[in-house]
Amino acid sequence: MQTNIIGVRFSKTGKVYHFDSSPIPDLSLGEYVIVDTARGRHLGEVVQIVREDLDRPDGGWRSVERRANPRDLLLRQSWQSKQTEAMINCRARAAELALTEVKIVAAEYNYDGTRLSFFFSTESEEKVDLKSLKKDMHNLYPNTHIELRQIGPRDVAKIIGGMGACGIEVRCCSKFLTDFSPISIKMAKEQGISLTPNEITGMCGRLRCCLIYEYEQYVEARKQLPKRNKRVVTPRGEGKVMDILPMSNEVIVLINAEDGKTIFATFGRDELEPWDELEALRRKSQAPCDRHEGGGCTCGNSVKGHDRSN
Repeated sequence: MQTNIIGVRFSKTGKVYHFDSSPIPDLSLGEYVIVDTARGRHLGEVVQIVREDLDRPDGGWRSVERRANPRDLLLRQSWQSKQTEAMINCRARAAELALTEVKIVAAEYNYDGTRLSFFFSTESEEKVDLKSLKKDMHNLYPNTHIELRQIGPRDVAKIIGGMGACGIEVRCCSKFLTDFSPISIKMAKEQGISLTPNEITGMCGRLRCCLIYEYEQYVEARKQLPKRNKRVVTPRGEGKVMDILPMSNEVIVLINAEDGKTIFATFGRDELEPWDELEALRRKSQAPCDRHEGGGCTCGNSVKGHDRSN
């Protein structure tokens, strides 16, 4: 049987997971399906029809069980309406157990209510014992499989939502980001962004996800421009590069004017020539010819003045 791979998403800004849809032919984008996952059966939306070959995961592809019907969609909506109540109950029990370092962020039912997941975060680096909390939640919801899942600060911010540190109405992670890319201080430095915490830290307390948005463009642009403190030759004379403007493909150069004053001027990449290369050519042109050894050349010709093949 031919393998037909589709991408399925379980929430609006969630990750895309791939499944084998061979048992259910002719699925199209926007349809809802019931799939078998490592965490039980879930309902998700088809958001991708994979045309290229993908590496087969260990254990093979999990499959699509069937198309979702209207009853499945109503069931999901019904159980989703009970998630807030479940989260409140879990928070209350955690407080009674004096689990002060644990923050219950959200509760999530699968589409038919057979599985209930509680998402929590903790500031402690040590593993927290939640056996009692899990047991109490199982007693409160006896016909449901209970799961406690720890998530990181970025995922907490994504779930809670709210305004971003930059002032955007909805945080990027809650609005459109489906994966969190690794972010480093180097990305801020490459873009000339101030390294003060307020400038580079998001509401999650981690480096802002947006630092990666233009990082590659800055890296590529800087490759085409001279580095800071590099000597260059400009239409207004020799000078030293003081700053780089990658997005406009320009640099700011400090030039020593003939009247002894120093001026700052901005030049495009095409207006610059590397000083060291021009200086090397100048020295080469002024070197004595090698036809007369011992420094006794009296012909007055530079290296350029002789045909070395003779």
